[in-house]
Amino acid sequence: MANLNSRKQYKLWFERVIAIIATLNLGLVLFDLSYIYWRDYYLRYIPVIVDIYDPIKGIQPHRETEKYLNTVDELQKQLRSQNNVQSTQVETQLEELRRLSAEMINDNPFALAEKSGTLEKIKNRMRDHLNQESAKQAFAIFWSQEYLLQNGWTEEIRFFNQQIRPLIATNYFRQIGENGKFIDNFWKIDLPFICIFAVELAVRTYYIKRRYPFFSWLNAILWRWYDLFLLLLLWRWLRIIPVTIRLDQAELLNLQPIRQQIHLGVVSNFAEELTEIVVVRVINQIQNSIRRGDLVSWFLRQENLRPYIDINNVNEIEAIAAILVQTIVYQVLPKIQPELVAILQHNIDGTLNHAPIYRNLQSFPGVTQMQAQLSEQLATQLTTNLYNALVNSVEDPVSAKLATQLVQGFSQALAGEMQKKHVLLELQSLLVDFFEEVKINYVKRLSQEDFEKIVQQTRHLRTNVEGRR
Repeated sequence: MANLNSRKQYKLWFERVIAIIATLNLGLVLFDLSYIYWRDYYLRYIPVIVDIYDPIKGIQPHRETEKYLNTVDELQKQLRSQNNVQSTQVETQLEELRRLSAEMINDNPFALAEKSGTLEKIKNRMRDHLNQESAKQAFAIFWSQEYLLQNGWTEEIRFFNQQIRPLIATNYFRQIGENGKFIDNFWKIDLPFICIFAVELAVRTYYIKRRYPFFSWLNAILWRWYDLFLLLLLWRWLRIIPVTIRLDQAELLNLQPIRQQIHLGVVSNFAEELTEIVVVRVINQIQNSIRRGDLVSWFLRQENLRPYIDINNVNEIEAIAAILVQTIVYQVLPKIQPELVAILQHNIDGTLNHAPIYRNLQSFPGVTQMQAQLSEQLATQLTTNLYNALVNSVEDPVSAKLATQLVQGFSQALAGEMQKKHVLLELQSLLVDFFEEVKINYVKRLSQEDFEKIVQQTRHLRTNVEGRR
């Protein structure tokens, strides 16, 4: 027992270690997949991440935009050192910036990084700042000695550094490999994890094969099919499936409520469709039997309509009728005899009260009491006699035989009439239409709400059972 507990603890510890490693790997995968989208944010607030991860994604500073920002830096140095906007060196830098601005607008170096929207934002900000309709004209005016001298080069350079430089700095150049796709070296980070997962899957497959020798190696691998997602170099985001399962198995994440919701949702949807299919199919079978005459043949036991297979040599209809008659005579009627007497007495009183002669006699004393006693005795006597007659008819062999002959005669007469073509066809048509209406009005109305109520009742029942445990 101690060895068993120790083995379970070791297995749980191992599951947790692998689950943590898989979670770490999934975090790196999600970071890699979202890096390009969030790169501007990292560049602005956590630039060290950009410095480390840009080489992995094959990202380099774009030469044109990098040269543009370097030229602006040179201009700032000239202005700070000379503090003279009208110097020859400053004019040379401004002329170069006007040329680079026009090239940036014409060549759009942001297109390769799919950041053309950033260039539009730069152009809009510069147009708004100088109140110009043309972005080229706005840049040409901005990088001029007259404008910087008139508006103060310190304020204008501050505007550029705060509003324009961060946007230009987000541009980059990404290398393209020989396969025509962007270079992505994330596989170098991912490879050690894949090796760990591959070795772990191989060991598990070996033990599964050893435990179940009749399994093929493919079946042993597919035993833990979800672990195969950890080995994929494409669609790495699918690793969320094995990671979630492993965290649940390692008891680091409780997915029982979610699993119950999924199971109940699947069951409810499946049950709705299955119930409708089964009910419709049963009704269709009944309709087909009616069209073939099978239902009428079963009800009337007429062999000339279609051979009927009897498995016990018993007429079930007659047997059921006999059981019902005995139950009614010996069990039901004795219990409701007082009610029957009361009904008969009420009817007798009503009949006497409507008689003209009896109305004249009611004026004499004692007649009303005598009438009540007479009607009660008469009702009791009628009920008793009727009940005794029913009992005698059931117990008397002659009466039973006559009743049987009556039933048989009734059945034969009904069968003879129903075998008439117009009666049979009309009856079959009505029954088929009736079941078709049942399908339309009831089966097709099976709604999700009904099954949600069933699911809620099932969940409530399960909760009560678990609570009692």
